[in-house]
Amino acid sequence: MKYSTQIKPISYLKAHAADVVRELAEQRQPMVITQNGEAKLVIQDVKTYEETQETLALLKILALGSRQIEVGKVQAAGDVVARLRKRAQGR
Repeated sequence: MKYSTQIKPISYLKAHAADVVRELAEQRQPMVITQNGEAKLVIQDVKTYEETQETLALLKILALGSRQIEVGKVQAAGDVVARLRKRAQGR
């Protein structure tokens, strides 16, 4: 994805808000908004934002799992399954 085609000044956003919303939803690419020639914010459609947040959450879970493995906080899968079965039978 080339961000260079998705850079707009804040005046464009003010004048074409409805078009920007439609474009973001259709293209599913973020848009960089500049103010006084400097990049100030990035906007994107809500579906893409939600997908990004879900991806970040999964990456955090993976990182946590890796840290737990590094410090030895692991259990054999067979032991866990046996414990779960025993718990299920006790109900």
